[in-house]
Amino acid sequence: MPDRILIDAGPLVALFHSGDNHHKRVKEFFIKNHYSFISTLAVFTETTYFLSVNINALRDFYEWVMHKGVIISDINQNDIPRIVELTEKYSDLPMDFADATLVIAAEKSGIRKIISLDKDFDIYRLPGREKIKNVYK
Repeated sequence: MPDRILIDAGPLVALFHSGDNHHKRVKEFFIKNHYSFISTLAVFTETTYFLSVNINALRDFYEWVMHKGVIISDINQNDIPRIVELTEKYSDLPMDFADATLVIAAEKSGIRKIISLDKDFDIYRLPGREKIKNVYK
């Protein structure tokens, strides 16, 4: 069974949108690395927003998700206080909702790796000041 890893919207958009500046490098990453990708509904929503300019890319993404290319982690109403806490803690960045849900997914799942195009995950910390390692460098 492949290692589980969190995935942010940036790599998903880049993977499915051939015109994205990161497309080639992200595609190579997916070919070389075999992970079980975990994300959140907030990231799914962000990804579909950016892919909506290309119906073929959007359809391909939906099909990939249907075939469990990415597993959607549950974030619910009970997580809102932690989202507020994280948003306040990282207000200088600022932290967006999707990133907050990924941090919570890391806390809940024990996953400590992510693929993201953002540098923000170099700053975010889990309880005990533990880092989520961005494997996309």
